[in-house]
Formats: sequence, C-alpha cells, structure tokens
Amino acid sequence: MDQFLGAGNDNLFKFAFTVLVTYQLQVSWLPPSLAGLAIGALSMLSFLLFSATSGQLADKFDKTRVIRFVKSLEIAIMAFAGWGFWVQSVPALLGCVFLMGLHSTLFGPVKFAYLPQHLSERELTGGNGMTEMGTFVAILLGNVIGGLLISVPGVGGQYVAFACVAVALLGRATAQFVPASPASDPALVINWNPVSETWRNLRLAHRDLVVFRSLMGISWMWFFGAAFLSQFPSFAKDGLGGDERVASLLLVVFSVGIGIGSLLCEMLSRRHVEIGLVPFGAIGMSVFAVDLYFASRGAAPQAVVGVAEFLRLPGHWRVMFDLGLLALFAGLYSVPMYALIQLRSQASHRARIIAANNILNALFMITSALLAGALLAAGFTVPQIFLVTGLLNAVVAAYIFLLVPEYLLRFVALIVARLMYRFRIRGDEHIPTRGAALLVCNHVSFVDPILLMAASPRPIRFVMDHRIFATPVLGWLFKLAKAIPIAPQQDDPVIYERAFAEARRVLDEGELLCIFPEGAITRDGTLQPFKGGVMKILETHPVPVVPLALSNLWGSFFSRVGGAAMTRPLRRGIFNRVGLTAGPPIAPGEVTPQGLQGTVARLLAT
Repeated sequence: MDQFLGAGNDNLFKFAFTVLVTYQLQVSWLPPSLAGLAIGALSMLSFLLFSATSGQLADKFDKTRVIRFVKSLEIAIMAFAGWGFWVQSVPALLGCVFLMGLHSTLFGPVKFAYLPQHLSERELTGGNGMTEMGTFVAILLGNVIGGLLISVPGVGGQYVAFACVAVALLGRATAQFVPASPASDPALVINWNPVSETWRNLRLAHRDLVVFRSLMGISWMWFFGAAFLSQFPSFAKDGLGGDERVASLLLVVFSVGIGIGSLLCEMLSRRHVEIGLVPFGAIGMSVFAVDLYFASRGAAPQAVVGVAEFLRLPGHWRVMFDLGLLALFAGLYSVPMYALIQLRSQASHRARIIAANNILNALFMITSALLAGALLAAGFTVPQIFLVTGLLNAVVAAYIFLLVPEYLLRFVALIVARLMYRFRIRGDEHIPTRGAALLVCNHVSFVDPILLMAASPRPIRFVMDHRIFATPVLGWLFKLAKAIPIAPQQDDPVIYERAFAEARRVLDEGELLCIFPEGAITRDGTLQPFKGGVMKILETHPVPVVPLALSNLWGSFFSRVGGAAMTRPLRRGIFNRVGLTAGPPIAPGEVTPQGLQGTVARLLAT
C-alpha cells in the first residue's frame, strides 16, 4: 500500500506539473516540448546522487523504520509542492521534483529488498508482478487525477495541492502497519561519499555477471519507457491533436498494459522465476513501438479535441492498441528480471545491488532524455523518436541475449515446453534454489535437457554424449548452455576425464549438475542399467542427489536414436502431454546405482 500511495502521489504531482507548463503556463525558459524531459531528468538526478547511500541505509537498518521515515519526508515535500501549485511557482515545483526523486531513491532499495525477505522463490515472481501492477495502477490513477484536477479552470492548482498533501498523510498512516523487516547487515559502516560508494556498488553487482547484465537490461527498459512517458503530453497535443485529457488517456492505456503484463508473468511463469519471458517481452516491445510510428503517421494533427472526439477516429484506436501491447510486453520483460536479481543477490548486499540498479536506471533515463532532446532539436518528430527507440531496442536486446545466453536458452525452453508439448511438472520444489546438487534423469530424447531447463528455477549444466554436439541447432544450443561433452572411457579417455573434471568444478561453484546415468538415449524409451558416473562424482563431491523422471516423451517429434530418425512410426505427435517428476533429494551416502535406478523407475510409474 505504501508503494501504491507513494507512486500515485509522485505521478499525480509530476503529471499535474507537466500539464501545467504544457497547456496553461507560458515559461520562456521551459518550452512545452522539453518540459517532460526536464522534469524526468531532474527527478533522476536524485537517483544518481543518493542511491548509493540509500542502499546502505536499507541494508543497515530495519526496513520498516526506513519506510516510515520516507513517508514522513513525503508529507513535508508535498506541503512545499502544494504551495508551489497555489502560487504557480515553476522554480519551487522543479525543486519538489528533485526532492520527490530523493524520496523515491530512499524507498526503491527498501521496496525490492523487502520482497525476498518475506517471499519464497515460488512466490517471488507473483510478488513482483503484483508490485509492478500496483505501481502502474497507481501511476495511472495519479496521472489521471493529476491531469483532471489541474485542468479545472481557476482552481486546478489548489485542488492538486490538497490532493498531494492528503495522499502523503494517508501513506504515512498505512506505514504504521508494515511488518518488521530486520536489517540484513546491521554492522555495515556507511560510506557517505556517493562517488566512491556508487563505484563500490557497481563492482559489487558485477561479481555475478548474470545479475549485473540483468541490471543493465532493466536499465535499458527504463531508457525505453522514458522515451515514451516523457513525450506523452507533447505527443497527444502535437502528434494527435488532443487536449490534456487525451494525454491522460494515453497514460491510462500504457499503465493498464504494464499492469496486465506484470500479472501475466505469474500465470506464464508457473510460480517460478521464468526469465524465458524476457526475450518474448523484448520482441513485443520493438514490434509495437515500430507499428506505433506507422499508426501515428495516419493520425494527422487537427484542432485540439477532447477524449470523445479523439475516440471517434479509427486511426487513434490503432495508436492505443500499439501503446497498450507495447506496455504489456514491457511488463513481461521487466518483472522476471527484477525477480532474478532479488533471487540471486546475496541477502546481506541485496539493497545495495538494488541501489546500483537505481543508479544505472537514472543514468539510462537521463541519457534517454538527452537523446530525445537532441533528436527533437535536430527536427525529429515524436513518432520518429518512437521508431528510433523501437529499432534500438531490437539491437540492444539481441546483444544482451547473446551476451547472457541464459535468457535465450530459457526462451527456447519456454517455447518447447509450452507450445510444442503440454508439459506438466510435479515435485519441482525438490530442485534446490541454492547450493550444489546433482540431478539424475532417464534419457529419452535430444530435447530432454531443454525440458529440464524449463522445469528448473536455476541454470543447469548438463553432461552429454559428445556426438550430440554435432546435431544441427540442438548442438549449438547445448554449446550455448555450456553443456559438458563426454565419451566412453574406452573410446576417448581424454574427453572422459575432462568431463568429470569440469563436472567437479561446476559443483565446486555451487551450481546444479545434471547427468543421464544410462548413457546413450534408449531405443524404446525404457530404462537401461545405470552406469557408475554418479558414484564417481560423489566420491569427491558428496552433494544431494535429486532423481528426475521424464515420461511420455518417447515417440514424440524429437525422439531420436543415436542422431538418426526413428525407424518406426511416431506414436505421439508434437503436442503430446509430457511429464517430469522430481523426487526428494537423496543424501550422498545413501546413493547406489541400483537404488537410484529403482527410484527413477518408481517416479516413472507414478
């Protein structure tokens, strides 16, 4: 609720201010075309200056105490902003923009570090989805209310002033009901130097490359979103011929799209952190950003009209359709990234990692504002800026996904598991979310590892027959997944020993390792006698062993024997129902090849 009220109040204030200087006040040094950019950039300046300190405060102190302090600060800022609206003082309101940026800077690390402290891995995506949905609903309501109040002739500024203070007071009251959230690092000594601490936070985030590059991916999403959000008033007025209510309508459509996309993450992820949704979201963001350009070309400017007249023109419906779907895919893009960062960051450093993310977000948003301003100065129209942003998004997304192949691999796994099979998973809570473990599974087809990737909350390193790497497409995917090639000891002892050395290194690093103890793919989908690879690994690395069983996969489109097509007709098609069952972890001292084979057989029977 505090996040909802804070985001709503911040956007009520900023959008009312933007509308004020776009439609009502004529300020020579702040033209309407640059007002949104200036307000956004000034807000982000606070993130650059104070994020490093706010991350330390959130790690050192009880998060509930920090939340209550921030909500008290909001009351003072909104009282000052109310006076600025009352007397229509643009400098005072710009000062409040900076101060509300400070408010958001202090609240951001607390908000995102609070969730994993109270939610499990299976609840994290849903929690982030609800938070994102609530945030953008608050943004929606704040923008709508701010736009409506400021447009009331004669007294709009006074109405906005009362509303801002009232929401701040309500937020402080609800902060009293936030449950205690103990400090994650109470012994932390705060470094008040923002420059050195910012650099230290970025280095801290860089320790885990997947986390750091996910931070970069989220920051790019804010670059992308800022290019649209900052231009809505100008786009509505000059590009579509609408009044301030039309600008509010565009924000409504955008916010509803983000909210729906955020909620869809929970359903599509099946209660896991499913980063395979990120490439899917990036594709949709680019497609609909580009189409928004073409849609807005047909919406020729006219005399300024209200919402009713605006909606009578068919071309404007396409604009809203593109804008809504663009936002929906942005929600699919951002929520899994936030959940991944929260899941994989160390608890004692989590708020500082989020602070590093806020710093990067601010840099990217300021860069977005500067780029948009430069394009406008060069004669670009707002729809052309949208086109450039959409094309840039395609290039940046492709670069990120090749740099962090885990996103691309999970995307492929998502497509195979959801579209090519009806994939049902049971017992996935037995796959550990942290620490080293050995997964063992029956070997049915070449697609086995892809389905296991879709079922696991974490990346898996696979030990696989070296001949599979020569298979087109799948071989490339397995190399991208850093699968470990292995050959029979009598055929190639060098590859054999190298495979076990790499497998031990994977476990040393606390990762998941999966082997198929039968060796080669079976010819009829049944279990062969298990070989001794599991025991060889456990001799030096006694880690928990999680038995897995894939069922109903034999006879599907991807079933192959030794790389050749099946010689008998397919019994099942490409959309057959496939199951994966995970059994409880087995202590390393209790594992035998015969017992493990019996466990997998029992899982198959269920």
